Amino acid sequence: MPVIWAKQALTAQVWQRDVAVTLDAEGRIGDVVAGVPHAAGQERTDILLPAPANVHSHAFQRAMAGMTEARGPDGRDSFWTWRRLMFRFLDQLTPDHVEAIAALVQMEMLESGYATNVEFHYLHHRPGGVPYDNIAEMSTRIAAAAEQTGIGLTLLPVHYRFGGCDGRPLGPGQIRFGTDPDSFARLHEGAGAALKGLPNDTRLGVAPHSLRAVAPGDLPAIAALAGDGPVHMHLAEQVAEVEEVQAAWGARPVEWLLQNAQVDGRWCLIHCTQMQPHETVDLARSGAVAGLCPITESNLGDGIFDGVRWLDEDGRIAIGSDSNIRITLCEELRTLEYSQRLRDRSRAVLATDTQSTGRRLFGAAVAGGAQAAGRGQGGIAPGSWGDLVALDGGAIDLAGREGDAILDAYVFAGDDHMVSAVWSAGRAVVREGRHVRRDEIRARYLRAMADLRDAL
Repeated sequence: MPVIWAKQALTAQVWQRDVAVTLDAEGRIGDVVAGVPHAAGQERTDILLPAPANVHSHAFQRAMAGMTEARGPDGRDSFWTWRRLMFRFLDQLTPDHVEAIAALVQMEMLESGYATNVEFHYLHHRPGGVPYDNIAEMSTRIAAAAEQTGIGLTLLPVHYRFGGCDGRPLGPGQIRFGTDPDSFARLHEGAGAALKGLPNDTRLGVAPHSLRAVAPGDLPAIAALAGDGPVHMHLAEQVAEVEEVQAAWGARPVEWLLQNAQVDGRWCLIHCTQMQPHETVDLARSGAVAGLCPITESNLGDGIFDGVRWLDEDGRIAIGSDSNIRITLCEELRTLEYSQRLRDRSRAVLATDTQSTGRRLFGAAVAGGAQAAGRGQGGIAPGSWGDLVALDGGAIDLAGREGDAILDAYVFAGDDHMVSAVWSAGRAVVREGRHVRRDEIRARYLRAMADLRDAL
């Protein structure tokens, strides 16, 4: 069985030296032994960490990166004006484009240190809303990208029924997302078929898009389709969203969801940047994961997640790249902490008496990401998937660092160049900082972008 040997490794939340990690035939960690010398045939690394899951991605939006940074015609820009531009852009996308873009996104996730892509997938139909002959054609393309990149995939087909709480029809752009409960059930079944043939660590869940986009009565049946798989949903991201839900349903989004759905550890609620203190406490105590996307939330002006109160209530967090304007694990963690510092005018806000900031953030992202992706336990421990990331101990900011100081340097002084190797469920997908199929994935993406430039 393959064995990875590390000078230092963060195993089961404990730093150890001279560690040999054995992977079994399924891609799980079979054994972890510390204090042993490197042996012939073992892959040698400097620093070995568990690799988190990226728990929230809309892959196609990667192709828009940097294209929406001009001020709108009324002199003011917001999430809602960005959203209109996004709808116009996606009308140009074909299944071939989506597959090429998704492969690039997954490659960049792996090179950044993530082992898993949790794809919140709502681009289902042709422009105009007519389904493809295979209603799950676009899900098939996400699966094809995962087959090419080797990333762990949790696919979340999205149910998106209405344009708002008043039940208005979906508008231009949105119409490509549209499902009713019956068509969504067929789409979900087709997505499951698309995943057959992928490795055993592949997962299928569901994603009711948001309270604005579904009927209240849809939620139980949609969640039931997931079985024991994950259920993800956007929640309390924008002030206007909170006001609309409150006016239509008589409660704020978090309050309404906790009163009307069986929210538990299967659930991952995305963003949650517009919560009141009591909502933060109640949602944290439900066992659900908060799926945070600090770079996108900053880019869109969503607001600041109440990370201090959430973590003080033992709430679980995970990290996602959402719009994929920038895919970088360490910068997501850095941005989360810096948002708390700017709000509170303090430092090391999310550290504890026993854990540094980098250690607490990274450990939380590993554990919460594994839960939200439906991958069981995370970390370097027997039985966990072999989701591993190696850092280059020769990197200038890691030289001579040990233990938690490594994570602090990685999160606050580092970048993706520190990542030397990545394994996803034991699959060696990044070597010497580069994805093993980088050139062909990049070339296909550039061809897709050339097509899109001609179409726009």
